[in-house]
Amino acid sequence: MTDVEASRAAGLERTAGPLLIMLAAPPFALMMWSALARHDGSLAALLSEGIDWPRPSLAAFAILLGFAVFQALLLTLLPGRTVLGPPTPAGARMRYTDNAALAWTITHIAFLALLFSGLMPPGLIFDELGALLLVGSIAGILGTALLYAKGRLAASGADRGPSGNAVFDFYWGIELHPRIGGLDLKLLAISRVGMMGWSLIVLSFVARDYWQTGAVTNALAVSAALQIAYVARFMWWEAGYIATLDIAHDRFGFYLLWGVLGWLPAIYPSAALYLASHPVALGTLPALALLAIGGGALVLTHLADAQRQRVRASDGQCLVWGRRPDVIRVRYHSLKGSEEGLLLVSGFWGLARHFNYASEILLALAWTLPCGSGALLPYFYPAYLAVMLVHRALRDDRRCRRKYGASWDAYCARVPYRMLPGIF
Repeated sequence: MTDVEASRAAGLERTAGPLLIMLAAPPFALMMWSALARHDGSLAALLSEGIDWPRPSLAAFAILLGFAVFQALLLTLLPGRTVLGPPTPAGARMRYTDNAALAWTITHIAFLALLFSGLMPPGLIFDELGALLLVGSIAGILGTALLYAKGRLAASGADRGPSGNAVFDFYWGIELHPRIGGLDLKLLAISRVGMMGWSLIVLSFVARDYWQTGAVTNALAVSAALQIAYVARFMWWEAGYIATLDIAHDRFGFYLLWGVLGWLPAIYPSAALYLASHPVALGTLPALALLAIGGGALVLTHLADAQRQRVRASDGQCLVWGRRPDVIRVRYHSLKGSEEGLLLVSGFWGLARHFNYASEILLALAWTLPCGSGALLPYFYPAYLAVMLVHRALRDDRRCRRKYGASWDAYCARVPYRMLPGIF
């Protein structure tokens, strides 16, 4: 590649691409809500009848603000064991309190108490969802601007630094772990507001259908059960999540903050939104089959993640599938000097370098298939997830090759497949 070609590629990756995403993604997310909630998931109907753009409401603002404050209090005040994140490029190890499962339980009990006490109308979240998405999108953009200013003027720790490209810094973020006092802003936004909110949104759709009709279609029940189980498992596993790309390596800017406030609640629960707006009759046998497939995929995802987490925590002094794990010990450099790590070549991680990504895609497909064949838009999420995870696998390979050098090449020779053994 010539210098001119390299410059053009860098400009596309760091300026044109991020700018296009920041301009196009917010209206697209609102368009998806309009199509799924108001036009039976039909793109043709959306285009012919027009987009019902939501308007902000005081109720939506109060719900989002109250929920964020409640989650911040739970994150800060609930007890839990102390967990250390992986070493950052500056050599620091962030401290976290492992209380996500308790926070999830308290949040959902509180939500159900509000419903059964009559203090919250069962259809409130469904009715206010468009306004919530708009308010969340605005909050994500304004919050990103504050994060950008904080990164420039009052950064938390040494893991920060502007790239010199203001567009890319706004999109990708300047700080790796921005905190205010002891409150970790990235974990609060992604896990406790974004993921926790996903679970509550789906649960609210089930509650609305039950209160309105006295029953819940088995299509919605299967889709909702798999999504809520996925989020519950995520919360139980949050201590492992802090070692993933999102927390350990990606900086905190528009990509993550707006992503969890404007994109996640519009796209991730889309199958449940479609089924709540457009009931689908699903036979008992297909419902049970999809529940079994989705449940199996969730178990595989958990076992794979837990396997790697257990090996790392024990420094390889454990069993994987009844045998001592096969690992490659590597050395890499941080600002603190030479560090040591290990790469697992046993179990699920001997089959593919990102085996858990394949099972996550299968799970997403299982909770979307209850939507049937009446509309294509509900299937946007599993398609988007597949593209995102393939891109993430490629990005992780590049990052690990830079970090571990020849040791990563040796690992890839031992485990040649990225996600699907024998295929990719």
